[in-house]
Amino acid sequence: MHTRTVAIVMTIAKVLTAVVSCITALMLVHIIPDLLSVKTRELFLKNKAAELDREMGLIRTQEETGRHVRMLTHEIRSTLDRHTILKTTLVELGRTLALEECALWMPTRTGLELQLSYTLRQQNPVGYTVPIQLPVINQVFSSNRAVKISPNSPVARMRPFAGKYMPGEVVAVRVPLLHLSNFQINDWPELSTKRYALMVLMLPSDSARQWHAYELELVEVVADQVAVALSHAAILEESMRARDLLMEQNVALDLARREAETAIRARNDFLAVMNHEMRTPMHAIIALSSLLQETELTSEQRLMVETVLRSSNLLATLINDVLDLSRLEDGSLQLELGTFNLHVVFREVVNLIKPIASVKRLPITLNLAPDLPEYAIGDEKRLMQTLLNVVGNAVKFSKEGDISITAFVAKPESLRELRFPDFFPVPSDNHFYLRVQVKDDGLGINPQDIPKLFTKFAQNQSSARNSGGSGLGLAICKRFVNLMEGHIWIESEGLGKGCTAVFVVKLGWSNESKHSFMQKVPANHGQTTFCGLKVLLMDDNGASRTITKGLLVHLGCDVTTVTSTDECLRVVSQEHKVVIMDVCMPDGFEVAIRIHEKFTKRHERPLIVALTANTNKVTKENCMRVGMDGVILKPVSVDKMRNVLSDILEHRVLFEAM
Repeated sequence: MHTRTVAIVMTIAKVLTAVVSCITALMLVHIIPDLLSVKTRELFLKNKAAELDREMGLIRTQEETGRHVRMLTHEIRSTLDRHTILKTTLVELGRTLALEECALWMPTRTGLELQLSYTLRQQNPVGYTVPIQLPVINQVFSSNRAVKISPNSPVARMRPFAGKYMPGEVVAVRVPLLHLSNFQINDWPELSTKRYALMVLMLPSDSARQWHAYELELVEVVADQVAVALSHAAILEESMRARDLLMEQNVALDLARREAETAIRARNDFLAVMNHEMRTPMHAIIALSSLLQETELTSEQRLMVETVLRSSNLLATLINDVLDLSRLEDGSLQLELGTFNLHVVFREVVNLIKPIASVKRLPITLNLAPDLPEYAIGDEKRLMQTLLNVVGNAVKFSKEGDISITAFVAKPESLRELRFPDFFPVPSDNHFYLRVQVKDDGLGINPQDIPKLFTKFAQNQSSARNSGGSGLGLAICKRFVNLMEGHIWIESEGLGKGCTAVFVVKLGWSNESKHSFMQKVPANHGQTTFCGLKVLLMDDNGASRTITKGLLVHLGCDVTTVTSTDECLRVVSQEHKVVIMDVCMPDGFEVAIRIHEKFTKRHERPLIVALTANTNKVTKENCMRVGMDGVILKPVSVDKMRNVLSDILEHRVLFEAM
């Protein structure tokens, strides 16, 4: 038994212990939730830390993948050669992923098979082929992701496995092959339009290594980069082929151009030679015929001489037409613009045509509108040649009836009514459009034959078969009118109903007046002979020299002939008033310069006139350059020589248009 004191102490201790326990229990009620929340937070933080570790792992994986992709992309795109791109891809993938084998299967030309074209370990692939319709190939081609395939698949059997080693895991991915034709404007090609290659990657044999997600992603990205690089290579190959083709075409075009230039030079040389060779005998025929015409002849002889002269003039006109057409076609013929009397041109044409029309008893009427300007700016010779040809056709194809020539300034509203595909009139204050209509009551033309009239060497067979002509006149007129920014056409209701030829040309307004402008009209000088006029004639062609001398002697000239440039310089003196020389001779232009040097005073120097058969513009320019006073073209008749001498003595200058 305890003492009372001990019992009291123990009782008090137990009571205090109970009180402390109660107080502790009451405090635990508040502490336990806090402990639970701390535990929950600790668990949350652990989960967050694990998630953060995973994200950091993904980031590191992505960074590593990106680094590998950049390295591979740099290596792949460092060249635009297709074979280098593919070989580099396999090498870099094998090194980065530690592959045992990596291969590329390319489609064949037929597109029905895949051929083993590139491998990592084999230097020269055997070139196995597999059908493209295999299920494993369709599986890979139908997905844009890297696909794991069986190591026993036909596309994975790149070399036999020896011993007990188990093959590693194999993945395959498609590689789009884009060509230039696959790219469409404002759109990408559909997948069905693409062709694919197959890339197969194999991990080392008998290893526990497996493919990771980031490695598969790396393979997919590399496949896309290879596709882009191959598309660039394809475009480069196409551009190289296009460049080579363009170079071949340029070489062919350059060769064709040189051949064309050679042909044009040959043609021009031929025309120049033929021009000279044809005009020289024509000069003899026309000159002798005109001399013979002025002698005493019987009516029968005069008729024959006139026939020869008309035929010669017709042949000379044909020669001019052929030469004009050749210059028009090669673009060397240009308009010679100047101020001229428009009314005089029409009157001259009528005066030239009237003798022919009077024989056929065809009256010609000329109607010039009151508002038609007297002077205009344009090419007088080409306008006159066009008008003469059109009026000449009206006379040629008419046996009876009247021929009327009407000329007036075309109004703007009438120009708008002319709807021709190659005629675009543009009215302006400095120009006007001259409209000329030549109407006849002749044979007429079938409407379906009208377009053929402006084709060279083509004639209206129904009416022109027995009318003569070469079929060149209207063809040349059309080109002349086109040069003058105009248009020409024919209107006819049919055979026997006549026709109307109409042309419109563009001319410039002129401020010249009658008093300030010297009309370009052939002078009708009363003087018919030039008795005692001393003329020095230089020509190395005996026949041409004799004929030209005959013309001059017939006109009363005192003619001295020389055959060489040295003899000409030795004989020429102040007594000679005119020197006529053939500039086709060697040093022909040099003689003119030497004569200028010999006679420094103008009144002492004789007038120098070139007699030539060359109609090119260069000859005229050379004559003017060396200081000649005139140029006359062969052939020359008595009347032409008389007018030439009169004009050159009166105006001291005469240059025929060429």
